[in-house]
Amino acid sequence: MQHNTPPEPLKPEPVPTAVSLCRKLVGNPVFETLIVIVILINAAMLGAETFPSVSGGLDHAFDVGYNIILAIYVVELLIRLTAAGWNVREFTKTPWNIFDFIVIAASFIPGLRTTAMLLRLVRLARIVRIIRFLPDLHVVMGAIARSIPGVASLAAATALLIYIYGMLGWVFFGNYAPEHFGNVGRGMMTMYVMLTLENLPENVDMGLKVSPWSVLFFISYTVILSFLVFNLFIGIVLNSMEEARAADRRKHESDDLLERLRLARQALEDAERELQRTHRDDQKSGL
Repeated sequence: MQHNTPPEPLKPEPVPTAVSLCRKLVGNPVFETLIVIVILINAAMLGAETFPSVSGGLDHAFDVGYNIILAIYVVELLIRLTAAGWNVREFTKTPWNIFDFIVIAASFIPGLRTTAMLLRLVRLARIVRIIRFLPDLHVVMGAIARSIPGVASLAAATALLIYIYGMLGWVFFGNYAPEHFGNVGRGMMTMYVMLTLENLPENVDMGLKVSPWSVLFFISYTVILSFLVFNLFIGIVLNSMEEARAADRRKHESDDLLERLRLARQALEDAERELQRTHRDDQKSGL
C-alpha cells in the first residue's frame, strides 16, 4: 500500500550570510552610536580648524583625520548597501540613504580638494547626517517640511503688506526722512527692520514731528505685522509639529504591526515544518 506524501512546502530563499550580518549590524544601537561619535568628531575638527592657534601647522594632521573619517563613512555606506542586498530600489526606500550617498559621493568629485570653500561645504554637509540617528530630529524635520506651504503663503502675504506700508511710508515721510523712506526700497527695508520692533520708538518720534495722526500708521503696522503675522507663523509651525508627531506615531504603529506579522509568519512556518517532521516520523513508524 502506497502512502501519498504531501508535497514539500516552499521554503523561503535563504538570506546570504553577509546580507544578514549587515542587516543586524545596521540595526544595532552600538553601530549607530559609533557613527554618531564619528560625526561629532568631524564637527569638532571643523570647529577647531577655524582657530588659527589650533590649526596652525596641523594642516596635514587635519587632512589625515578627514580622510580617516571619510573612509569610515564609505565603509558605513557599503554596509548599508550590503544590508539592502545591493538592490538600488531597496536601498533608496530610505531617503537618508540617498542623502548619505550624495554627501559621500560628493567628496570624490574631481578637483574638489583644490577648492577650499567647496571642500569645507562638503565636510560641513556630512555633519547633517547626524539627524538620521536622532529620532526626535526626524519629527522636527518632518514638521519643517509640512510647514513649508503655509509658511510660503504667509511670507508672500507679509511681503505684500511690507510693500504696501513701504509705499505709504514713502508717501507720508519721504520728504521728512529720506534716509528711511526716500524710495520704496528704503521704505520696505525700514518696515522689515521694524518687524523686530527695534526701530519703532525712533520712527514714531519721527512720525509725530510730521503729524500726530502718523501714530495710526505705526500702530496698525505693529498690530498687523509684528503681532498677527508672527502669531500666525507660530500657529502654522505648531500645527505642522503636531501633524509630524501624529505621522511618526502612525509609522511606529505600522512598523510594530509589520514586526508582529513577521514573527507570526515565522512561527507558522516553524509549526508547518514541525508538523511535516511529525508526519514523516509517523509514516516511518507505520512501515
